[in-house]
Amino acid sequence: MSDIFSGDGDEADAPANASSNATFEDILGQRVGRRGFLTGALLAAVGAGLPSEAEAAAEPAFAFDEIEATVTADHAVADGYDARVLLRWGDPLFPDMTPFDPLRLTAEEQERRFGYNNDYVGYLPIDGSSRHGLLVVNHEYTNEELMFRGLGGEAKREDRLAKITPEMNSVQMAAHGGAVVEIRRSEQGWEPVLDSRFNRRITARTPMDITGPAAGSPRLSTSADPGGRRVLGMINNCSGGMTPWGTWLSGEENFHFYFDGRVAPDHREAANHRRYGLSRAHYAWSRLDPRFDVPTEPNEANRFGWVVEIDPLDPTSIPKKRTALGRMKHEGAAGAFTADGRYCVYLGDDERYEYVYRFVSEDRVDPKNPAANRDILDRGILSVARFDADGTGIWLPLVHGEGPLTEANGFASQADVLIDTRRAADLLGPTKMDRPEDIEANPRTGRVYVLMTNNSRRKAEEVNAANPRPLNAFGHIIEMIPDGGDQGSPRFRWEMLLLCGDPGVPEIGATFSPQTTRNGWFGMPDNCAIDARGRLWIATDGNDKRRTGRSDGLWAVETEGELRGTSRHFYRVPVGAEMCGPFFTPDDETLFLAVQHPGESDDRTTATFDRPETRWPDFRDDMPPRPSVIAITKRGGGRIG
Repeated sequence: MSDIFSGDGDEADAPANASSNATFEDILGQRVGRRGFLTGALLAAVGAGLPSEAEAAAEPAFAFDEIEATVTADHAVADGYDARVLLRWGDPLFPDMTPFDPLRLTAEEQERRFGYNNDYVGYLPIDGSSRHGLLVVNHEYTNEELMFRGLGGEAKREDRLAKITPEMNSVQMAAHGGAVVEIRRSEQGWEPVLDSRFNRRITARTPMDITGPAAGSPRLSTSADPGGRRVLGMINNCSGGMTPWGTWLSGEENFHFYFDGRVAPDHREAANHRRYGLSRAHYAWSRLDPRFDVPTEPNEANRFGWVVEIDPLDPTSIPKKRTALGRMKHEGAAGAFTADGRYCVYLGDDERYEYVYRFVSEDRVDPKNPAANRDILDRGILSVARFDADGTGIWLPLVHGEGPLTEANGFASQADVLIDTRRAADLLGPTKMDRPEDIEANPRTGRVYVLMTNNSRRKAEEVNAANPRPLNAFGHIIEMIPDGGDQGSPRFRWEMLLLCGDPGVPEIGATFSPQTTRNGWFGMPDNCAIDARGRLWIATDGNDKRRTGRSDGLWAVETEGELRGTSRHFYRVPVGAEMCGPFFTPDDETLFLAVQHPGESDDRTTATFDRPETRWPDFRDDMPPRPSVIAITKRGGGRIG
């Protein structure tokens, strides 16, 4: 997600990770020095030990004509394709609802309508169909200045929060969370099925179970839940994943935005709160609900920052926060099978200088009995990655009682290790990364793509041989190769797929292939998808028009053969928006995308309900911009790309 509220002061921008662990730039710099790794326009692929050419070969190059990289009020897609809005903020999810009126919106109404700022999108086929299924969507956060009339333009945080009424707070809570919507494709296109028994909204007030090793910990106990096993809601849900047994994983990211105040310096949770950046809330929820007031409920924040597992096929099911997957500012939760049939989930902690993680289940997945896998994510080992300069890496297990993870260092149990995942990881010496976001395994090749959005804190005077790019404003994509092709292996090798940015500016150091055009380069990779042919699709977050003169969007990247590192521009979001959630139907004939915060200004102060940067997608004077999920199909039918 984008750096929202970046203008709220130095505290919002202060690094939470003060450990002395090596940064990825340090490691990369050593690799550059030893092997001349970054010479030339394209980084070479690893040779030894990879799948054979026949196994790894992708399908032929992308066949579409790319679009222009620019900034417009409307969205755009490659010629020969249709991009149609499927669901917008405020759209009804149930029958007999009135047309959306943002000026009359109540919390009760919002709980029955599509939420705000859609991020992750997943598709669960019904009876294996690519034309009929359940769409699952994360609703990450809210832009109150675009949702409500009379907000925006405040220079100070307190002035902004003072304008927010209790009803506005309640509407925002109802607009967070997620949605399950049955959809069907006809000759007219994709449409929601409003009378579906599956349709459901999940909000910041939906009851959820806490499961796994941290469940019942005294550190999760609150006045409303002394047992530490039941929490209300999920918040700031960014990306996620779909499991082979038909559930949806949703990662809670910047939960610290919602908690206001500090505990005393000697409080049990003081170090934990500092490590996760709790200080001043960016929302006014603590004025409505005391559980978001840190001095009143110091343990409440410990109940957020988890991966939530939801069963889309059972609208009465209780979502579960799976604590075995660790507590962090979760981006995604995409998975893959290990060689022996266990399930591996890759996890990125989306903040500058944070880490890459992997969870491997203790039990094997039972492919014949999905119900047997329902709690498989409660047992397993969470590890954190160390990238070494020789192009190898290792997964370091976060297990209580092993190495420094003992009571002497503040970890009395595995629950403590997981609640304090970041602090536990610090002690193991992993590599500090540049905002790790989506991590996806390519089912054709076994390679794992790790997206690093950027690190704008590294200053020009810090550049040296070990830190080749000042600011790393444009991010990069790493390719990990598990030893033996086994996603459960404790070791891996790594290479750089791309250093992002404008290859026409030599000092940026971008490494797209020479075949990449001026429209084809991108920066700030955030989310990704891999199509059935093993090709990579990248959604970006942060191509602000002041810096690049282009909007965010979706780019298709070749990962194999002579065209490896070639990128083509396929879809462009409207001005102010971020690209999120690419997800294909099983037949690759529909690509779902999420357009987040359209009409937002770069500084989040000048664009308002009445003066947005665009009124996409309705373009009505009485309607603000509305975050939306779109469905892209090929005219005349056929696979995307």
